[in-house]
Amino acid sequence: MEKNSKINMERLVNHCKNMGIIFAGSEIYGGLANSWDYGPVGVELKNNIKQAWWKKFVQENENSVGVDASILMNPKVWEASGHLASFSDPLMDCKNCKTRHRADKLIEGFSKDINPDTMTNAEMESYIIQNKIACPNCGKRDFTPIRQFNLMFETNRGVTKESSSVIYLRPETAQGEFVNFLNVQRSLRMKLPFGIGQIGKAFRNEITPGNFTFRTIEFEQMEHQLFCKEGDDDKFYQFYKDYSIQFLTSLGLPQEKLKFKDHEKLAHYAKNACDVQYKFVFGFDEINGIHNRTNYDLSRHQEFSGKNMEYLDGVTNEKFIPFIIEASYGLDRIVLAVLDNAFDIETLADGTEREILRIKPSIAPFKIAILPLIKKNHNDKAKEIFKELRKHFRVIFDETGSIGKRYRRQDAIGTPFCLTVDDNTLENGIVTIRDRDTMEQVSLKVEEVACFIEKKIRE
Repeated sequence: MEKNSKINMERLVNHCKNMGIIFAGSEIYGGLANSWDYGPVGVELKNNIKQAWWKKFVQENENSVGVDASILMNPKVWEASGHLASFSDPLMDCKNCKTRHRADKLIEGFSKDINPDTMTNAEMESYIIQNKIACPNCGKRDFTPIRQFNLMFETNRGVTKESSSVIYLRPETAQGEFVNFLNVQRSLRMKLPFGIGQIGKAFRNEITPGNFTFRTIEFEQMEHQLFCKEGDDDKFYQFYKDYSIQFLTSLGLPQEKLKFKDHEKLAHYAKNACDVQYKFVFGFDEINGIHNRTNYDLSRHQEFSGKNMEYLDGVTNEKFIPFIIEASYGLDRIVLAVLDNAFDIETLADGTEREILRIKPSIAPFKIAILPLIKKNHNDKAKEIFKELRKHFRVIFDETGSIGKRYRRQDAIGTPFCLTVDDNTLENGIVTIRDRDTMEQVSLKVEEVACFIEKKIRE
């Protein structure tokens, strides 16, 4: 179904604020660039997506377990991973308006036919000058030379300045799985191939604002690392490409809005890498990456820690350092993709507009809203039903305004079903269930509601 042409990112941002989905971070103090807070509705959606990912990648995935590693790690972890030496952005300042820009993004914005990942700093500078690329803010064409800007946040550990040492907020969660490889393998006697999943916060000192929650300084990652024997890595790389599409479509994202983009320039440690991109209102961009990291990570940690990271095959008695297939998901980007896909504006027969979030019921923030038709007459029974149904799933209670306005409010936050309590409920135990997408209504006995909703959630 074709979306309303009025929909753009600005309209979605305003909708999220007004409906309690996502707020600007520290808003009463003027905000903090690239930071966002999830409101009462947004946190439910976010948690539901996390639970769906954990179920798919840990609970249902063969021979997979989870960890929750510390955000603060020994600084040598980042030395071993290469982040201390090379985790930086190529930045240029506009000499006229003093704004700062990533050189690669300036080039990407000018031409989709050029891949700046394959260019040196000198080549990027030359390309920007030769093609007279302008500052997006002021339109001038006068930039400083490129400087490399470290993306990791530093802090100090210690009670006094003299005893403090520099540590870092992790820029990715993956290293927590790598450094715990031996602990997980030995404690649960895991046999290859096996996976470790983790959901957690990461931090990057991003200076480039990026389309609402798409690029932020604090974000959440959902990552699964599959440890396997060399030779099996290619089949598992393909498996997780397919598995990623299965997961994303299970959230309601249409297949036609997803595509793979193979990396033209591979990291030095990678054998294969690709992004899964979603078609946002601003175009296709990455929400998920799959990488064949070879045995680089465990080899580096063996080198820097002095710990033997080899796996002993109990059948062949062969010792080797496992290869790693990584499936990494940006939780905030996936939430944004779900909102982007679900948000629509309908013009009804009477000429009025209906803002709606067609979120799949299984991940919808609230599964059903309980609406007493007349507060004075029907509240007690409505609250009784509310208390019973909330034992089964997330329920919201709404008693203010006309029934039509309450329907619209629930449509706007993605609630798939509304239950109305009226005189018929008091007399016969019959309630009316209204469907968000079709606006059709059915009558059910109160005791049938939980099974009805649970069945709909599973569809």
